[in-house]
Formats: sequence, structure tokens, C-alpha cells
Amino acid sequence: MKLLLAEDDAMLADALTTQLGGAGFEVEHAPNGAVADYLLQKQHFDIAVLDIGLPMMDGLAVLQHVRRTHPSLPVLLLSARDALDDRVAGLQAGADDYVTKPFDFPELLARLQALLRRTQPASASAPFGRLSLDATSRRAVVSGEPLELSGREWTLLELLVNQRDKVVTKEQINQAWSDEGGETGGGNSIEVYIHRLRRKLEDAGLVIRTVRGLGYLLEAQA
Repeated sequence: MKLLLAEDDAMLADALTTQLGGAGFEVEHAPNGAVADYLLQKQHFDIAVLDIGLPMMDGLAVLQHVRRTHPSLPVLLLSARDALDDRVAGLQAGADDYVTKPFDFPELLARLQALLRRTQPASASAPFGRLSLDATSRRAVVSGEPLELSGREWTLLELLVNQRDKVVTKEQINQAWSDEGGETGGGNSIEVYIHRLRRKLEDAGLVIRTVRGLGYLLEAQA
């Protein structure tokens, strides 16, 4: 995933470039709004992080410009301004999310991953076993037959498929449910939904394995 980071604080930009690179992003850094605007017009990016207080051209102006040319590009705004009016202005200008400084990197990373899940549904469309997902219509099909899923079951299954052959933690599941606007799973609710999905995937050639102390792993049956 190629990410544009527009941030004029050199120390913060260096730290974020290193951390985002370690998380699998290819990061292009813009030290001011004019450079960010130029790069967004000349290169392809999967997602952008814009500081609002950029020199030469502020982040909101860059955002308004990019929305005219790349309306579907997911954009997250960074700002030291934490007033409600500032957050509303950023979202109304076309931002997909807004994070105030100072912030913890894990939260920023989780928000970026959530934006990518919502705006790039094709990643979950590839067949896995006898299961196929259509993320646009939020439909699952097993061997040509539709799979009846609740909203939470769909979100959980999509996450497991996107992270196929990787352990998905309970924290990731709760975050995915929260990103969809629902409540996080308390008590044993995650185990309940995992059990339901296991039953529904019996004919798909897939198994959800519990990795004790870590989470869950979706893999094809041997």
C-alpha cells in the first residue's frame, strides 16, 4: 500500500515514516502542502495522511483539491486542533477520518487499516476454498449457494478472509465491529460468533482454528 504522509514536523514525519514502513506501507513524505498537492496529482496513492497546519498550502486546501480529482482516495487528517468545530470542518471538507495530536501510533495504524478495509472492498473478493465474498453487496457464497450472515458475522468473516492464514486477535475483531458503527463484543460474544461461523463454513472447505492466547486463524482444510 502506497501512502502519502504530508507533515511539516520533521521529527514526527521521520518517526511515522519508519513506523508506517514497518507496518507494510510504502511511504512518500511531503514537507508542505504544495508538495503534497503536486504528488497527489502526479502519483498513485492508496491512502493519504494530511496534517492540517501545513505551510504554503494548508491540509484542508490540499484535501479540497484532491477531492475534485480523486474523490475515492481515503484521507485521514492530523491536527493539534481538537475542538469540535475543527473536527467537523475537516470531515465536511471531505476527510474520511480525523486524529488529533498527540496520538498513539497503534491508534493511527488501526484507523488507517479501517479506512482501507472500507474503501478497498475488492481485497475480500478473491475465492478462498469454496467461499467467495462480494464486499460491495456484502454477500458470501459457498459453492454457488448464498450464505446467510448477520452484519456482525459478515464483518468477522471479511476480516478473517482478509487476514487469511494469519492470526486475528480479539482486539482486531472488536475494532472491526466498532469501525462498522456497532458495539464491541463483551463477555463471550466473540466466541459465540466464531461458533456460528464455524457451522456455516462446514461446506466451504474452511476451518476457523483457535490459537490459544492469541486469537483465531482461518485456513483451508487439508
